[in-house]
Amino acid sequence: MTNTDYRAAVVQGLRDLAAFLEANPAVPVPRHDVTFLYFPTRGTDAEMIAEIDRIAALLGTVPDPSDTIYGHHKARLTFGPVGYEALAVLAARRAQHQADVSYSGCVTPEAADAA
Repeated sequence: MTNTDYRAAVVQGLRDLAAFLEANPAVPVPRHDVTFLYFPTRGTDAEMIAEIDRIAALLGTVPDPSDTIYGHHKARLTFGPVGYEALAVLAARRAQHQADVSYSGCVTPEAADAA
């Protein structure tokens, strides 16, 4: 499947989902916002930031500077509780996450009493 075919399939799938939910009001929807999330191809921080900035321009928005403290560079466009978000996780944040998960499996919590 080409990128163009895949893109068309995603757009059609979103339309089909919206039509299905509209036609079937008994089917529950999430009680929280729904985000369609795009991650750029991994590259240098500068490359990923440039890609998010490019997408932000296409969205008619600007990246949110408050996310920088979390090691993210992101642009978001919302349609009510539904959003499109382009997110780059920068190198320092990825390294911190890797360090955090390096202890996975090393600590075992005590079993809680089943009362």
